[in-house]
Amino acid sequence: MKVLVVDDSPTMRRIVVQMLKKIGYNDISEADNGQNALERLHAEGNFELLLTDWNMPVMTGLELTQAVRADAKLAGLPILMVTTRNMKQDIVAAMKAGVNNYVTKPFDPKTIKEKIDRVLIKK
Repeated sequence: MKVLVVDDSPTMRRIVVQMLKKIGYNDISEADNGQNALERLHAEGNFELLLTDWNMPVMTGLELTQAVRADAKLAGLPILMVTTRNMKQDIVAAMKAGVNNYVTKPFDPKTIKEKIDRVLIKK
C-alpha cells in the first residue's frame, strides 16, 4: 500500500514513517507541507492513504484535505489527520473538511494502526 506522510517536521515524519514500517507499511513517500503533498499526489499518483499534519507552512493539512476532496481524481483518497490539535472544534472542522479519521500526537504504533484500519475499512 502506497502511503504519503505530510508534516513540516522532519523528526515527526521520521517517527511516523518508522511506526508505519513497524506495522507493515513499506511503500511510503514524504512531503513537508500541503502544497508539496498535493504536487506529489498528482505527479506520482497511486497513493492509497494520506497521513497529514494540520499545522504546516505554505498549505495546512486542513487546506490539503479540502483540495484533495475538491479534486475528482483524488477525492476518494483516505485521509488520516495526525496533529497536536485536540480541541473538539478542531476535530469537527477536520471531519467537515473531509478527513476520514483523526489522531492526536503523541501516539503509539497500536493507536496509529487502529486509526488506519478504521480509515481503510470505511473506504
